[in-house]
Amino acid sequence: MSDELTVISSMATRQMLAELAGAYQKRAACRVTITSIGGLEAVRRVRAGEPIDIVVLAAHVMEELEASGHLVPLSRAALARSSIAVAIRSGEERPRIGDAEAVKQAVLKARKVSYSTGPSGDRLKQLFAHWGITDAISARLVQAPPGVPVGSLLANREADLGFQQLSELVDLPGIDIIGLLPPEIQSETVFSAAIASRSSKPDQARALIEFLASPDTAATKRRHGLEPA
Repeated sequence: MSDELTVISSMATRQMLAELAGAYQKRAACRVTITSIGGLEAVRRVRAGEPIDIVVLAAHVMEELEASGHLVPLSRAALARSSIAVAIRSGEERPRIGDAEAVKQAVLKARKVSYSTGPSGDRLKQLFAHWGITDAISARLVQAPPGVPVGSLLANREADLGFQQLSELVDLPGIDIIGLLPPEIQSETVFSAAIASRSSKPDQARALIEFLASPDTAATKRRHGLEPA
């Protein structure tokens, strides 16, 4: 292959991007190399000026990166929407999560509750504060380190109840996904792609982003717990 495009993303879109990159390579003379890491580390590396071609992160973070000159202006394209899901260790009793009060009670009853450092974690902290239970449960909260799936903490018995983007919980061994947060407390995150300002191949990068955002990719996105944006 004559060219290589480098992509950096958070973990929420890791599986989707890996599959779509493989499909793209079959139709274009271009190798696609993806680095999926914790979102905070991805932002740090972009801001540090690493020679990256495409950035895929939560939309609000992408807006900040564009405003600070780290993304090519007007190159952003929405790729997928992600909802927050609830999981437990496989085989454990499933708590009710049908409404906001049920989720609150499940949190209060759990021995350990895990959430991420990403947008879903921010949403959970907002909910805990809104419910007025942050102080009561602070000693039982386990925040997964950047890049570490909440599901792995459940499987390893480090937590009993976990919250994270559905796409980061799908297909993880040792856990059961019991559903999405109910609509009244759900928070969707839109993930978008853009050309990094340091890219030496902006035209090729733009072509890949157009493919990633195209209707042809919808089935792959849904297979990995995401919805087309």
